[in-house]
Amino acid sequence: MIDRELLELLVCPQCKQDLDYDRQADELICRHDALAYPIRDDIPVMLVDEARRMADD
Repeated sequence: MIDRELLELLVCPQCKQDLDYDRQADELICRHDALAYPIRDDIPVMLVDEARRMADD
């Protein structure tokens, strides 16, 4: 689980918007860019190249 204080500091590296934490998928979600940043070993991977493009629903 990601630390709440850390989550408040993190923003999307591409657009600088706030991120939402998806606990089930263990990802940080940028709704603006439709990107999901993985969290590996409790460390957010904040690289655009590593982000998953979210499907348009």
